This record gives sequence, C-alpha cells and structure tokens, in this order.
Amino acid sequence: MTKVRVKSDEPFEKALRRFKKKCNKEGLMQRLKEMKHYEKPSEKRRRRLAKAIARNQSLHINE
Repeated sequence: MTKVRVKSDEPFEKALRRFKKKCNKEGLMQRLKEMKHYEKPSEKRRRRLAKAIARNQSLHINE
C-alpha cells in the first residue's frame, strides 16, 4: 500500500505529485495495466522479447 503524508504547509498538488511518482517507482500502474486485460503467455513472451531487442539495439546505437 502506497502512502504519502501530507505536511501541514504543503499544497495538495505537490503531495499528489509525490504519490504518483512513488506509484510509478513501485510499478503499481504497470501492474494494473497488465491485469486489466488477459495476455496469453505466448503474447507476453513475444512482448518481453521485443522489449529486450529494442533495449539491446538502443545500447549498441549509443556506443
């Protein structure tokens, strides 16, 4: 459970921004998106492979 304490002199928008940043860091939104629709294991494997290939290619371009 992600929690953020709002300080007495802190604006709500700033606390909300900290909360969103914390959720992104924990991967909460990504997990919610993954659970929203069922993904077959073969599709999941294909997506992860494509992500790894893209990451690998971007590393070689920067060199």
